[in-house]
Amino acid sequence: MQDNTLSAYKSDLNQWQVWLFKQPERTLLNASREDVLNYLSTRYMQGLSNRSQARFLSSISRFYRYLLREKWRDTDPSALIDRPKLAKTLPNHLSEAEVESLLNAPNSDDFMGLRDKVMLEILYACGLRVSELVSLKQSSVNQRQGVLRLWGKGNKERLVPLGEIAHEWLDCYSRQRVILRGGMDSEFLFLSNRGKAMSRQNFWYRI
Repeated sequence: MQDNTLSAYKSDLNQWQVWLFKQPERTLLNASREDVLNYLSTRYMQGLSNRSQARFLSSISRFYRYLLREKWRDTDPSALIDRPKLAKTLPNHLSEAEVESLLNAPNSDDFMGLRDKVMLEILYACGLRVSELVSLKQSSVNQRQGVLRLWGKGNKERLVPLGEIAHEWLDCYSRQRVILRGGMDSEFLFLSNRGKAMSRQNFWYRI
C-alpha cells in the first residue's frame, strides 16, 4: 500500500475500534453486520461522505478477510454491505440550470406534484436507478438519521444519505401521504393516484 492509503486504512480501523469499544460487549472479533450499519449511520450523522463510507468498507473488508485467513473469525461482517454509489444518475450533459428546472417542474402545491418533486430530489441526491426509486418501501427510510437502506445485487445492503434538501421534501411528503391511502396503507413509499405502488412507466409518464 502507498503511505497515504495505509494511513487512511489505519485511521478507519482505529475509529471503528474506538466506536466498538463504546458498545456493550462488542469487539473487532465479534462485531456484526448490524454493528457496521449502525456505525455508518452514526458517522453519516457526523458528516461522513459517500466516498469515506466506501473507503471505510474497503478497509474493514481487507481487515476481516485477514482475520478469516488466520481463522480468528468465521465471517466478514461487511460482506453483505454494498459500497455507496459515488455518481449521480441524472444525465451528466444537463447543465446546472437544466437540472434545477427539472427539479422545480412539478407543482408541489398539489399532492401528486409533491410526490413527483420528492422522487426527483431523491433520484438526484441519492444516485438511485428508477427501479430502485419506485421500489422504495416505508421501512427503507430512516427519517431520524436521514438515510435510505437499499438492497443491491448479491443481497448486499447499503446506506444512502438523503441530503438536506431531499430529506426536507421527503418529510413533507410523508406527512401528507395519508391522503392517498384510501383506508388501506401500503408498504411502498411512493404511490400512484390509485394508492398502489408506482411503476417505472408511471414515473417516466409523469416526468
